[in-house]
Amino acid sequence: MNSTASAATAVSLKGIEVRFETTALTFDCAIPAGRIVAVAGASGSGKSTLFNVIAGFEEPERGEVHILGKDMAGRVPAERPVSVIFQEHNLFAHLDVATNVGFGISPALRLSTADRMRVEEALKRVGLGGFGNRLPPTLSGGERQRVALARALVRRRPLLLLDEPFAALDPGMRAEMRDLLRDLHNEEANTILVITHHPDDVKALADSVLFLDRGRIVAHDRVDRFLERRDVAAINRFLGNQ
Repeated sequence: MNSTASAATAVSLKGIEVRFETTALTFDCAIPAGRIVAVAGASGSGKSTLFNVIAGFEEPERGEVHILGKDMAGRVPAERPVSVIFQEHNLFAHLDVATNVGFGISPALRLSTADRMRVEEALKRVGLGGFGNRLPPTLSGGERQRVALARALVRRRPLLLLDEPFAALDPGMRAEMRDLLRDLHNEEANTILVITHHPDDVKALADSVLFLDRGRIVAHDRVDRFLERRDVAAINRFLGNQ
């Protein structure tokens, strides 16, 4: 991979194969830097496995993962330039919001004054200024998702993976979170991959779409092209064309 290609490509998967007892998933793709990419497909199509491979939680049988031009072979999740936000938020219920966000800077919570200012600034950016002393159980689902997003922001990783981040939100809150994510993306100029089961998320948020079916990437298109496709049955089902 030459330096020009590396600088323009956030994620490159070459010949990736992940085997389970009865199935084998294979991934090949190159994702340009600075985009928001929707990752879609039916349940069990391999979306979470794709994320796990990129983030380093799943070791493929073969193939290469490059992030920002660097080979990720042998690099554990903490060593990769990636932040992940799961559907369940992964917040510690007994720790306040500021502490939960602070884990993004230091898992040991060794935070300087400057670090604590970063935490407060991140909370303000996601609309939770003044929430630092609150406990997660006192927050709404949308507010907990914003805390998880603030924790990702303070990590300052160039690649952000969101695994169904809007699944528990009502339509109004989904739209609000999409707008927030787009605004933060415009400020950070990072690369975002977001797993979704909703065509509305694709239309409102994404620049392009990775569509998976039975463990393979069957489409990688700009959104306008993806919405016009009629040649793949699984895509038609996703878009409600059948």
